[in-house]
Amino acid sequence: MNIFKTLFAGGGNNLNAADAKTRIDSKEPLFILDVRQPDEFRAGHIAGAKLIPLNELRSRMNELPKDKPILCVCRSGSRSGAAAGQLTSAGFEAINLRGGMMGWQMAGYPVKKGK
Repeated sequence: MNIFKTLFAGGGNNLNAADAKTRIDSKEPLFILDVRQPDEFRAGHIAGAKLIPLNELRSRMNELPKDKPILCVCRSGSRSGAAAGQLTSAGFEAINLRGGMMGWQMAGYPVKKGK
């Protein structure tokens, strides 16, 4: 299978920016997990997101809710796809933001800077 399809379109739960924004703004919002590095997060993230870099995810899963869907976010959708896979395997309901923060910003949605 084409690696691009695997990373950005294929298997698992994926939402594009518009669908993610709708879910975030709903009465039952998603928990937003940003799996980038701290400097990337400070440069711009979705308001309310929790930062847990992908390389720390396995040891910090206890910080995540089991009772609500988790939207995994990175720059392009690759690392967040890996995070969603890890979380799903661990029993969480995880969704990948397809296109990541690049797609979010291209859609014109707000970005919070700093911590």
